[in-house]
Parts: sequence; C-alpha cells; structure tokens
Amino acid sequence: MQNQQLKGTVYILIATVIWGSCFVAQSASTIGPFTYQGIRSIIGCLFLVVLSLVLDFFAKRKGSDAAVTKWTDKTLLTGGLVCGVVLFGATNLQQFGIFYGTEPGKAGFITAMYILLVPVIGLFMKKKVRYNVWIGIAVAVVGLLLLCVNPAKGMGFQYGDIYVILCAVVFSFHIVFVDYYAPKVDGVKLSCVQFLVSGGISCICMLLFEEPKIGEIVDNTVPILYAGIGSSGIAYTLQIIGQKYSPPTIASLAMSFESVFAVLSEIVVSFFIYLVGKGPLSLPTVRELIGCAVMFAAILLAQLPEKKK
Repeated sequence: MQNQQLKGTVYILIATVIWGSCFVAQSASTIGPFTYQGIRSIIGCLFLVVLSLVLDFFAKRKGSDAAVTKWTDKTLLTGGLVCGVVLFGATNLQQFGIFYGTEPGKAGFITAMYILLVPVIGLFMKKKVRYNVWIGIAVAVVGLLLLCVNPAKGMGFQYGDIYVILCAVVFSFHIVFVDYYAPKVDGVKLSCVQFLVSGGISCICMLLFEEPKIGEIVDNTVPILYAGIGSSGIAYTLQIIGQKYSPPTIASLAMSFESVFAVLSEIVVSFFIYLVGKGPLSLPTVRELIGCAVMFAAILLAQLPEKKK
C-alpha cells in the first residue's frame, strides 16, 4: 500500500514539474493569447483522443468493456462542456497575464491561490472550512501583496497580475466542477472534451480579436507543442493515474509544488540565456522571493490534515 502511495505521489510530482515549467513556455510565446491557448488545447485534445482509444482497447481486451465510458455519454458531454467553458476562462486569463508582463514564477504562485480558494467556494455548498485554511488565506494575502505590489511603481497591482489573480479564482471553480464530474465518467475522456470546448472557443476568439499568421505560429511551435502535449496531455494523465494511488491530502500537497517549479524553471532558463550571451541575467527580487515563500507557506498550511478525534 505504501509503495502504491509513493508511486502515485511520484506521478503527481512529475506532472507538477511539467506544469511549472510550462509557465516559461507560455512566456516564450510571441503570438496572441487566444491563438496560443486555442492551438495548444486542440493539440492536447488530439493527444488525449489517441490515449483514450489505446486505453479503451486494452480495457476491452481485459473484458471490462462495461466500464468504458462511451463518447456519447450525456454526463461526459455535459461535464466536458461545463469544465471546458470554465477552463477557457482560466487558461486565457492566465495567458493574458503573462502576455502583459507577469513573470512566469510569479504567475505560478498567484495561480496556486486556487488551493486556498476552493474551500471558500465549498462554504456555499455547505462544506465545513477548517481553521488552518482561513489562516492560510490570510497568510496568502500577505504573500500576494509582497509579490504584486511594488512600492517603487506605486501601491497597486500591475496590469498582468490582475489577470492572473482572476485566473486563480476561475481555476477554483474549474476544480469544483471537475471534482463533481470526474468520478462519474472516464477522466481522460472528460479532459479530452473539455480541451475540445476550451480550444474551440479560444479559436473563435482568435479569429474575432486577433490576427493569427501561419509564420508566427510556426515560429512558436516548441512552446505550443510543449504546452499542448506536455501540460495538457501527459501531465493531466499522470495526475489521474497518481490520484488513483495517492490520498487526496498528499495529492493536493504535491500539486501545490507547481508554483515552486515555476520559479525554478524561470531561474534556470534565465541563467542559461545569460551563459550563452543572449540576454541579461534576470532573477526574482528579494521582495518577490519572500512573497513566494510566504505564499508557499500558506499553501502548505492549508493542506495540513485535521487531527483525528
């Protein structure tokens, strides 16, 4: 049992490494936010379609055809539509924030606020919120102020930071909806449908509000493929597999390390660019590092298990 839990935690940690490093890939994109998210989501959808077909094939060979969720399942389609619309809002708000100047590491930590916001949403669903979560939220607000409010630039959030804060709020609702629909249907297929919906809406907005050019899209092949296959496809699948073996508390705690890997990835990439002489060394300020540490402490505090009576 312990070996299975360890295996599940390792899967989730690998997923968080991919998610965290994806913030750097997003910041490397030079195309419009809707264009980037639209193409990325469609690629993730195609990857998951192939993966789902392979999983269904092996499930049928084992004689568990009855357990395979049909693509025409009403709950699957409804859940995919709802989750996809919310995912569209969350991912595009995040991309707009990075597009307007929020650093990848900072974006990772602000986005991680969803771990604190989900219990608050649970209040409206008559779910009890433990005292350590409230303390964590208060501590996170302090960390958020350190991260986003720069006295040298005026006592206010930067434009991109506001988008990422809204992204964390919308991601909170996405987690709530996924938590509701995921146990009822196949997780990979649910993810596939939601990426199809999210990507489809993003592509419509791309045509309405942006001017996508084939040449620019080709130039951004690497960040698009990394986010599409790596983040949307592989990482989500590892999360599903990992959560089969890992308890919810350990799983959510492991996923909170996404923000740490976002900062580490930003530092590593900046250092590499500096070594090859392609740009200056850009590192987080002391104030931002303290803000990251405070927010991470808040996330850990919110994940502490409740003492058994």
